[in-house]
Amino acid sequence: MPLKIVCNDITKMQVDIIVNAANSSLQAGGGVCGAIFNAAGVQELQSACDKLAPVQTGDAVITKGFALQAKYIIHAVGPVYRDGKHEEELLLHSCYTVALNLAKKHGCESIAFPLISSGIYGYPKDEALAVAINAISGWLTENEMNVSLVVFDKSIFSLLKELPSKVKVLLD
Repeated sequence: MPLKIVCNDITKMQVDIIVNAANSSLQAGGGVCGAIFNAAGVQELQSACDKLAPVQTGDAVITKGFALQAKYIIHAVGPVYRDGKHEEELLLHSCYTVALNLAKKHGCESIAFPLISSGIYGYPKDEALAVAINAISGWLTENEMNVSLVVFDKSIFSLLKELPSKVKVLLD
């Protein structure tokens, strides 16, 4: 199944699971994290997250989707980018594969990811995009799932010129 890259609001995606770019304490934050908490219901989601925290960088946990259309939310903790020499790529890759494995374990057929760590965690967007596509594409060679990489910033599409043909780009 193809990986789709879409420009959309991740909280409005019609998928089984959306992925939250979470912090290790699973606290409501800004950016994608804040939008997901607001759309799901801050109090309910925070209560569920409090029972699962802390989460190590590169790992992920799952909660119900609460008020979202998605059944579940996977909270993946990406690395803070320092200089690319502190296992950031390995940890970011792990976020995607752990999340995909959790989705599969819960019988899900579709998942939507943000570009993890590319906001306030400072991961360069071009490098974060390459890691995401590599991790997801690698996982899809041995598994089946409808996977969307949801970006909010249309400038990401300028980085897509070198992507493999199996990646389908959709502008919503």
